[in-house]
This record gives sequence, C-alpha cells and structure tokens, in this order.
Amino acid sequence: MEISGIDLTLRRINQIEANFAVLTGQKTENGNFENVLRSKLNSTSTDLPSELFITPFNQNSSVSRTETDLLVKKYSQQNNIDENLVKAVIKAESGYNPNAVSPAGAQGLMQLMPSTAKGLGVNNPLDPEQNIAGGVKYLKGLLNRFEGKLDLALAAYNAGPNAVKKYGGIPPYNETQNYVKRVLEYHKDFAGY
Repeated sequence: MEISGIDLTLRRINQIEANFAVLTGQKTENGNFENVLRSKLNSTSTDLPSELFITPFNQNSSVSRTETDLLVKKYSQQNNIDENLVKAVIKAESGYNPNAVSPAGAQGLMQLMPSTAKGLGVNNPLDPEQNIAGGVKYLKGLLNRFEGKLDLALAAYNAGPNAVKKYGGIPPYNETQNYVKRVLEYHKDFAGY
C-alpha cells in the first residue's frame, strides 16, 4: 500500500498534536490544535520547546516540482546517475514532499536518516537541495558498492546495506521487497518505457 503525500502530512500532524498534548498538558481534540497553538504562542508565560517547530514551520522546505526536477538533474549529472532513477526514489520515499518525516526519523525528499545525512555532509535534511545532493551521493555509493545491481542498491537504500549483505540479496522484508518493485515501476514510468 502506497502512502500519499497527504497521508504523510496527516500522520505528521497527528504526531505533532500528540507531542503538543504531552508537552503542554492540553488536549487537541476535534481540530483544536491550531487554537491551542495560537493561544500558547500568544502567551508570554509559556515557552514552547523548539522541536515542535522543526517541520511545519521550516521556511526553507518549500520547493516546486520544477525546482526539484532541476536539482535532481544537477546532482544526477554530477554523480553520473540516471535522473529518472532519482525521481523514482523521491516519489517512493516522500511523494515529492520536502517536509516528509517518517516515524523512524527519515527526513526530506529522499528520506535521509539523521546519521546518514550527517555522514554525507547534509546539515539540514529538510533543505531540498542538501537532501537531494546527499541522497543522490548515497544512492550512487550504493550502486557502486553493489556493482551496479539496481535491485540490490535500492534494497540497501530502504533496508540498509548491512541487511542486503546479511541476506546475500534483497532482504525478506515485505516492505523492502515492495519498495524495490515500486521504485523500479516508477523508474520505468519516468523513463517512458
């Protein structure tokens, strides 16, 4: 089952509402989140933790599909990788939502985990350019590591290279097996064959 950008956004809103309720002691039932948030922001007696504002209020996380495609083209050419493959990974990972944050903590268009992002020199995984630059570099590294075997590189992108190494191929995880199939289908669609 594919998760749409709207579903990801709704999940993130639910996570924020739950965190907000725990941190402030106020329930946010029936869409009251916005009212409670505005009330707290207008109150001078309560300082809200900064982590409440990471994703929904990040001003650098807005980018059009055209701008995203230009970034994909730029970093695909720099890393000598098929831009249609990168687009397919972005579609599967985030549905082109630069603000996507998974329950596991992966962030941005290419859903970089914080430790992976840091290792790639990505300071702000929600910045579309940094995310794509890092994600393309990571994907290219996986393609090199798995000798150009696209299915194994994609499995490693989803489940981690150690899982692919451990199982000597695509790990027996339904999520990873479906992910590889989905990205390959998206790749065909983007490439037009």
